[in-house]
Amino acid sequence: MSSTLPVINLMGPTASGKTALACELYERGHFELISVDSALIYKDMDIGTAKPTKEELALYPHHLIDIITPLEVYSAAQFVEDAMQLIDQIHMKGKTPILVGGTMLYFKSLLEGLSTNLPGADAEVRAAIEKQAEQEGWQSVYDELARVDPVAGARFKVSDRQRIIRAIEVYRLTGQPITKLQAEQPKNVPYRYTFHNYALLPDRIELHKRIEQRLFKMWSIGFLNEVESLIKKYDLNDNLPSMRSVGYRQALDFLLKSDMSHNNRREMEDKALFATRQLAKRQYTWLRSLQETHYFKTYLTIKQAQEDLRNSYG
Repeated sequence: MSSTLPVINLMGPTASGKTALACELYERGHFELISVDSALIYKDMDIGTAKPTKEELALYPHHLIDIITPLEVYSAAQFVEDAMQLIDQIHMKGKTPILVGGTMLYFKSLLEGLSTNLPGADAEVRAAIEKQAEQEGWQSVYDELARVDPVAGARFKVSDRQRIIRAIEVYRLTGQPITKLQAEQPKNVPYRYTFHNYALLPDRIELHKRIEQRLFKMWSIGFLNEVESLIKKYDLNDNLPSMRSVGYRQALDFLLKSDMSHNNRREMEDKALFATRQLAKRQYTWLRSLQETHYFKTYLTIKQAQEDLRNSYG
């Protein structure tokens, strides 16, 4: 296979306008879209993830949207495997894949590869770790991690629950610290592609305005009703990766653990706004880190990106 197969990566923080830009490119007719979003993978989670509507998806189909239920787990390794398979299929059609989203871990894993021999997620082991956390507290789980993998213990905080679960999971499955295995194992880097990296990086003040507008719309079109429906349909808890998505965690706590008073609702909405801003901040940090080792073209505004990409891919 040629080493120059192009892959367009379109990245940016939440509410930066990535999806609209990708859809405009799609209209040129020689592209297909692959979602790079760890929340859009879940079925029935539509409003809180700002998922394109069914009508929009009919016009602009995206791969890797609505692929699992909120009860299931999907890893970065699974994303890389699925994305590479889709990229190859799209190239075989004579088209160019556009990967669009804000889950920077997925982009990093695709650009730089993953350790190839780490065990996959194990539902029983994860359930045992989460049960331990419920009974003994997360500090106890973190203390165990620090004992079996001091390097990971130094890197993680008690609040890094997903990373702690993964590190202890790997130790229980292999008897080896995850940091040792990561350092020893080769990376599976997809050298057969040429990545063209673009990032929308709006001014922070402008982005915060867009985030506020998005959340206001989210509440007004029935986000809480969506979460209530999810609770009825699935056996949800706040340890599920799906319920760690911003907005869903706060809504779940509000619906299950509060008296749902006006004051509590206002507090929940404020927490969701803060969490979304923090997500955007982390996405900026990830992007800057990726820019240290990969070439990027960045744009302050959607208009700048439209004009440049129109010239490049028109």
